[in-house]
Amino acid sequence: MAPLLSQTHGAAQIFSPIPRGSRRLAPPPHAVGFLRALFPSRPPPAKADLLRLIADQRRGLDTQSDPSRLADIVSCIDALAASAPDVDTLSDADKLSGTWRLLWTTEQEQLFIVRNAPTFRTAAGDVLQVIDVPGGSLNNVITFPPSGAFVVNGTIEIEPPQRVNFRFTRAMLKGGNWEVPFPPFGKGWFDTVYLDDEIRVAKDIRGDYLVVERAPYSWNG
Repeated sequence: MAPLLSQTHGAAQIFSPIPRGSRRLAPPPHAVGFLRALFPSRPPPAKADLLRLIADQRRGLDTQSDPSRLADIVSCIDALAASAPDVDTLSDADKLSGTWRLLWTTEQEQLFIVRNAPTFRTAAGDVLQVIDVPGGSLNNVITFPPSGAFVVNGTIEIEPPQRVNFRFTRAMLKGGNWEVPFPPFGKGWFDTVYLDDEIRVAKDIRGDYLVVERAPYSWNG
């Protein structure tokens, strides 16, 4: 049988200490995933600050008349985006897809409908953005409980790392057993600048901001 080590010099080389400057081997990918699950990263402090600042803003209605609060909110959004600049928020289709419920926005059209719903003897319920990345669809929904909704359907194309291009294709006002169509309008894009398991933050082509949370239910229209 051949010797395991043919020369004493060879053995010395194998068992000699590794120089301090030597590069260490990277752990295998499955080990990295295990460690991340075991020790999940903490959300950036700006997330808690953002949620605190928008909590009493009635989805953005009160911010329209409070430029100081708006500046503070935008500063938190910028800090969130800077915490992971240019991070890919689109490639994980399951994470981006789903029913998202509005927490706060500067988008004038949505806020106009929410504010003026009582004029039509109703009130706005949940305001939703429903994204289906594999299906290439986007639905913006303003609900009027118990059975009404204003729905804008659209198509999307993702452009990593953060951009979603959209085009609206249909709009309608729906009731329990009726609907009134409106001409589709609008195309553009939005960047998802922050995304985790709970919230998503976006900025669009017009410079409007959107903060949404993952809804506890799925909207299927």
